[in-house]
Amino acid sequence: MFLSHKYTVLAPVSLSLVLFINSCTENKVSQCQRLIRVVNAGTSLIDQNKGTQVITSIQLSKDLEFVTKSIRELNLTDPKLKEFQSGFVKIFQNLSQAIAKAGRALGATKTAQASTSGREKIQKARAEIDSSLTAAATTVGKQSDTLVNQMNKYCSQPE
Repeated sequence: MFLSHKYTVLAPVSLSLVLFINSCTENKVSQCQRLIRVVNAGTSLIDQNKGTQVITSIQLSKDLEFVTKSIRELNLTDPKLKEFQSGFVKIFQNLSQAIAKAGRALGATKTAQASTSGREKIQKARAEIDSSLTAAATTVGKQSDTLVNQMNKYCSQPE
């Protein structure tokens, strides 16, 4: 448990240091690379933590909040990249909120009593989990795909 917590602290600190060091040389290519790196880090978190455990969901939500903050603080100067940055901030905020909502609903199922009202509580929580995650996956997924395609196209153009 201690080791896991250690990496939870080290990863954000390392990411922040990399972002700070890389911010010294600013051009379109380096700004694209920094934005892509942070977005990929957030996407990797989602892929690695597709769990159904409450603690995993809550931690993933917090990690995505950190990714959102990291994207917001990239200090990009390219106007088009700033647009992409803003779009990714919204995407990761929405994902974080949906996962947190699903995690809270999952937590509610763990405390439900073995009774009629308990079963109703579980059914309501499952519906909430399904609706929040399905909505997030559908809406945010499409937005993310579109934004990634646009950014890749923009970043691959010569300066």
